[in-house]
Amino acid sequence: MTSQSAEAGGAPVRRAPTERIGQGTIPRFHVAEGIPRDRPGAVIDLPESVAVHALRVLRLAVGDIVTLFDGTGGEHRATVVSAARRAALVELQEFDPVEREAPVATTLVMSVIATDPMDLAIRKAVELGVSEVQPVVAARSQSAVTGDRVARRVMHWRGVAVSACEQCGRNRVPPVAAPVLLATWLAQFKSGPGTAAVLVPSAGRSLASLAADVPPRYVLVGPEGGFTDHEQALAAGLGIVPVHMGHRILRAETAALAALATINAIAGDARQDA
Repeated sequence: MTSQSAEAGGAPVRRAPTERIGQGTIPRFHVAEGIPRDRPGAVIDLPESVAVHALRVLRLAVGDIVTLFDGTGGEHRATVVSAARRAALVELQEFDPVEREAPVATTLVMSVIATDPMDLAIRKAVELGVSEVQPVVAARSQSAVTGDRVARRVMHWRGVAVSACEQCGRNRVPPVAAPVLLATWLAQFKSGPGTAAVLVPSAGRSLASLAADVPPRYVLVGPEGGFTDHEQALAAGLGIVPVHMGHRILRAETAALAALATINAIAGDARQDA
């Protein structure tokens, strides 16, 4: 992303600013490179992938307003000033340091599950304010990521997180780590007792009860079929609290989202008045 003049980037494709882009529906785009915060009026080029999506999918054109964020906090309002086939220039307006992070930092330790449900879990976890996603491979994990597929899956998951931030208004992209064996993650776990919870349908305590006392910083979600007795014992030995989500058996992706929503409702910004 470089600063350029408004005339660069090919012959502009012009039309009147659209009325459909009103307050609350202005498109948001993540730009990986840092955006200057102190240069209103500067003209920058959008990365090609962002430009293509903006121009060919959303059909934006010269005069339309967009919001840009680089993942380090805050957001920029900008105006499209040039639009070519695969390139676009925008003029930066004001920078808004607004943050929309959850007040409770929660890491989702998510067992690797099938592709579509895993994507869903990551996408919705980001919308619910998760601070980090750590995929783990448990004994009953399906579609375990191995070999050359690891880097591709992690890149895909991180793209899902970016897309979720664009949709939900977050200006900081939560990291999605490379998957590790559950045993490896547990061996490296160093937080004190009560700061983590593992979802176990037969547990005696509810997550809601635990979160009302001390919201857990880590939530462990098993694969389809749940964690084995051995894995549950390892977690319990580290002070990770077994909790349930009610009387019904939830699918892994449902359990993850229900857990994060519960924490947010009890201790997060969902309980705060506007």
